[in-house]
Parts: sequence; C-alpha cells; structure tokens
Amino acid sequence: MPNIVLSRIDERLVHGQVGVQWVGFVDANIVIVVNDDVAQDTIQQNLMEMVLADGIAIRFWTVQKTIDTIHKASDRQRILLVCRSPKDFRQLVAAGVPISQINVGNMHYVEGKKQIAKTVSVDAEDIAELEQLKALGVKCTLQGVPTESATDLFTLI
Repeated sequence: MPNIVLSRIDERLVHGQVGVQWVGFVDANIVIVVNDDVAQDTIQQNLMEMVLADGIAIRFWTVQKTIDTIHKASDRQRILLVCRSPKDFRQLVAAGVPISQINVGNMHYVEGKKQIAKTVSVDAEDIAELEQLKALGVKCTLQGVPTESATDLFTLI
C-alpha cells in the first residue's frame, strides 16, 4: 500500500506553502501532482520543481496514471498528493487509492462560488464531490498551513 502522508486540495498545486511548509511538516520525500492538464505542461512543471528543496522528488501524473501507478510505490516513499479539486480526489478514492483524510487548503473564489473560509470557496459541484468523499469515508479538514488548527470542512458547508 502506498505511504501517503498528506493529501491536499490546493488550486495552486505546488508553491511555498505546499513545497516548503507541508513537505517539511509531514516529512514527505516525494510530491505527486495529480492534474490532467499539468501532466502535459512542462512550463508549469518547471515552475513547481523550483519550489522544492533538493532531495524531494516530484511527479506530474494524470488522474488515471495515479490510479494505475500509485500502488507500485515503495514503503520508503513518503508521498504528498496534491490535486486542484475535490473531483480529482473523489475519482482517486472511488478507484481504490487509499486516502482517508484530505487537507483542504486553497480553492479560489470565482463568480458563482460561496466563500466558506478565508482561502476556500465552493460551488454546488464542489459540495457534491465533497459529500461523495464523505460518503466514501474520507475526512476533510480545512487547514492552510501546519501551524493553523484543522477545522472539519463539513461544519462550514
């Protein structure tokens, strides 16, 4: 079974908070960015690679490649999974990727979304996906950085 030390929703994917604070806090040695678009975009990949300290590996996989490949990970790989949306995580969990908790860090406000926390806004589709994750037994907590307290996301929607 893959050693997933953190699963995080963050629309920015890998940036300072994820690449420095969260990687260090959970002692991850590999970051897997799960995003169909970024898996094909070397410019975005290069920018994200620059954030990570030497010795931290990074992979850019589609949702399907993650489903097909993650079970091959060795125990010594301490994996931080990051996706942009609840939908991506719901697809992973529904396909058998062992995720029991998701850290929700950043979902941008755009027209049609309701802001439920300083850095998290959701629309009806996000809520439906989060509810499906809950039904699959996944705990979702809101926590921007490791020094903040975690809040049960479902108390906010």
